[in-house]
Amino acid sequence: MEYNFREIEKKWQKRWVDEKTYQVTEDPNKPKFYVLNMFPYPSGAGLHVGHPLGYIASDIYARYKRLQGFNVLNPMGYDAYGLPAEQYAIQTGQHPAITTVNNINRYREQLDKIGFSFDWNREIRTCDPEYYHWTQWAFQQMFQSYYDNKLQKAQPIDQLVKTFETCGTEGLDVACSEELSFTADQWKAMSEKQQQETLMNYRIAYLGETMVNWCPQLGTVLANDEVVDGVSERGGYPVVQKKMRQWCLRVSAYAHRLLDGLETIDWTDSLKETQRNWIGRSEGAEVQFKVKDSDLEFTIFTTRADTMFGVTFMVLAPESELVPQVTTEAQKAEVEAYLDRTKKRTERERISDRSVSGVFSGSYAINPFTGEAVPIWISDYVLAGYGTGAIMAVPAHDSRDYAFAKHFGLEIRPLVEGCDVSEESFDAKEGIVCNSPKIVNESTSEQGNEAGQLVNSSTCQLNLNGLTIKEAIAATKKYVKEHHLGRVKVNYRLRDAIFSRQRYWGEPFPVYYKDNMPYMIPESCLPLELPEVAKFLPTETGEPPLGHAKVWAWDTVNNCVVENSKIDNQTIFPLELNTMPGFAGSSAYYLRYMDPRNHTALVDQKVDEYWKNVDLYVGGTEHATGHLIYSRFWNKFLHDLGISAVEEPFQKLVNQGMIQGRSNFVYRIKDTNTFVSLNLKDQYDTTPLHVDVNIVSNDVLDVEAFKAWRPEYETAEFILEDGKYICGWAVEKMSKSMFNVVNPDMIVEKYGADTLRMYEMFLGPVEQSKPWDTNGIDGVHRFLKKFWTLFYDRTGNALFNDEPATKDELKSLHKLIKKVTGDIETFSYNTSISTFMICVNELAALKCSKKEILNQFIVVLAPFAPHVCEELWEILGNEGSVCDAHWPAYNEDYLVENTVNYTVSFNGKARFNMEFPADAASDTIQAEVLADERSAKWMEGKSVVKIIVVPKKIVNVVVK
Repeated sequence: MEYNFREIEKKWQKRWVDEKTYQVTEDPNKPKFYVLNMFPYPSGAGLHVGHPLGYIASDIYARYKRLQGFNVLNPMGYDAYGLPAEQYAIQTGQHPAITTVNNINRYREQLDKIGFSFDWNREIRTCDPEYYHWTQWAFQQMFQSYYDNKLQKAQPIDQLVKTFETCGTEGLDVACSEELSFTADQWKAMSEKQQQETLMNYRIAYLGETMVNWCPQLGTVLANDEVVDGVSERGGYPVVQKKMRQWCLRVSAYAHRLLDGLETIDWTDSLKETQRNWIGRSEGAEVQFKVKDSDLEFTIFTTRADTMFGVTFMVLAPESELVPQVTTEAQKAEVEAYLDRTKKRTERERISDRSVSGVFSGSYAINPFTGEAVPIWISDYVLAGYGTGAIMAVPAHDSRDYAFAKHFGLEIRPLVEGCDVSEESFDAKEGIVCNSPKIVNESTSEQGNEAGQLVNSSTCQLNLNGLTIKEAIAATKKYVKEHHLGRVKVNYRLRDAIFSRQRYWGEPFPVYYKDNMPYMIPESCLPLELPEVAKFLPTETGEPPLGHAKVWAWDTVNNCVVENSKIDNQTIFPLELNTMPGFAGSSAYYLRYMDPRNHTALVDQKVDEYWKNVDLYVGGTEHATGHLIYSRFWNKFLHDLGISAVEEPFQKLVNQGMIQGRSNFVYRIKDTNTFVSLNLKDQYDTTPLHVDVNIVSNDVLDVEAFKAWRPEYETAEFILEDGKYICGWAVEKMSKSMFNVVNPDMIVEKYGADTLRMYEMFLGPVEQSKPWDTNGIDGVHRFLKKFWTLFYDRTGNALFNDEPATKDELKSLHKLIKKVTGDIETFSYNTSISTFMICVNELAALKCSKKEILNQFIVVLAPFAPHVCEELWEILGNEGSVCDAHWPAYNEDYLVENTVNYTVSFNGKARFNMEFPADAASDTIQAEVLADERSAKWMEGKSVVKIIVVPKKIVNVVVK
């Protein structure tokens, strides 16, 4: 009976569907384990061999946990909204929904062929109204909530209204866009619109004026990770910075909890550090600076309050509202030209680029500590969204300030004794403070002061000279607070998330506008479904694509969507034209998988309390500062509402590496259609060309397939070596343009899904990136065929029997169980594959075909190669699926080495090996080595000087 992988895999994939093998329900009698892959976006190209890497890794773990007796939830669905489908719709006129469904069907077909244990009964799609009902619902809850800093928790906005009605803002400690101050009477005197505008300052979901990455050609706002080198990742269109009124989520309110939560989860240190840096907690002081000869003043935030005496200039972010106010008429043209240049750069580019640029505003600010007037500059190394968008520059002790001062010839004033700032800034936070304030030199007088007198002592009574930096920071904070110059504050780099996109293919906002203020449609009317539009482009007046919708108005009397022509702004109002961003649907999908067909709640409370959170989350590192921040924020908010039982959504996170392409090349002799083989190419003047890797096997080109590949190669001629055309190769990104994309369907067709699964794991550690190399896949396929021969001989006769296992057979099996168990727990799957190969070789050498051994081997191999293991499990007469077997425990007694193999050396040169009992004494070993007939040859005519026995390793006989 031959190993016919095609028939076996087809049979078991159908059986799993028919018998609902992977469907799971809550079972209080079993411990739960929730495995999840990061939400895939179904692209038109389908899967290449790199995509399933993480899915295979998580599937192995899911199957392993099920074999250990866990009730395993392993769902799959699609992050179905996205710009690619919309761009295709713009180009072809085909509705994005049609494109998306076609792509999903292709994905599903490919995934099914690989044999995943997904519970497809729980499939979700973000573009399904049944799903985005709950995305809209969550947004409404955020709109109806504010964040109480004292409670560290979201609270209903109605509670805040009651506070305003009784005591205004007195004693208020809540997250807000800006600090407001009003009494209860002032609140009550406000109009409805004024009250709504005031509440917008506190809502967790709010409308705000923000700087965005605006792409005119795509007609939408882009996230930072959708912009590369100043152009859109999709299409390569120019992107500029622009201020727009956008929906935002107050993620910054949760900054403290997002930081603290990192201590409770099992993520890599590097990923945690990435998030810590992104959240960016810093302790410091906010200080007020006044603009000279003006009523204007502005606030700066500094973590180095001790450096106030070293401020020699101020810098505003180009987006700061202060820029037009402080720019003088003489500097206006120069400032405007600079602003026009900087708006083409994203914040990420500005952070990473260390080049110096800036422009003087023409105005000066007064240092409240020294009374000095210092120039106000504008530069894009200051960001509007961090701190206050304005900084005090202390070039002696900050590298970017130093570079700016050097470039523009500004004063650099050192504040630490003995520090040298002639070549670079002194950034260390150690040393003794000086020049704070500056002391007039004893031999000369400055500005009419007597020798030894403090400069500007009438302006500020604080003297930091002689203190350590740490002492000076504390003293300055205290002084700022006591003298009402500002306040001590903890600041975070984390920004609020921009939540609007000016495109069609996304979740519609459940919002209508009355008197230009947003109101939510009733919760009972959700979902608000995406309308049909005639075009997917922005309107001629610049509105988002939903501006083309003819039926997109809200009737507040009948609670339904009606024609735009009926808008009267009395009872019928316009609906929001923006849609939600890509991360909206992927921020709580893990909760919906728990209870995907619930029509009355995002997730039933009892169901959520059973599954709690994701035990193992697998995905790429590229989501570290996007999806993983937003999901954690979203889950913490839902936890505040009592919806999510556990505050952190993903307990353990494993980042899979990337499978890179292994490109192949042919070499065309210039000005000909003749191609020369790799090792002969140096004899000719050639041009290397990428060739489709799917017509190359072990770097040997299928020349007939090459001729048929493209019309221009139909008449190609070849100069071969040993009758073959050998291709060159290189490791590059897997890309259609390099013809190195390997379709998993082709691998499955040629070698089988089990071979594909095992080979992807065999390539290297899950977390590392590695090149795809089809040359090695034959070895894994041979392993499976050899495994099959433990059950059947070449003529198809069954070999398995009920004889008891020998000691050596049990030893080989239990070494395997121990190694693979440890490897799976640490995701070291590549070494597990090697261990399987070793064990099969050992059992084949022992001619072992005993059911006692083979049954357990099948169970251990099943997570990696489920199809062949299901077949052999059934053949051995076992009931049910191998998925429901029990993971075997290894027995250390079988692993005890009774004998040890010693290398016997003479004068340090290995000559032969001898077996000894593991507990053999040194004297016994020495005597037997000398008595062995093989030793005589090496001792002939010589005397033994000494014998060195290295326990359980070497015996070295020294002779002369």
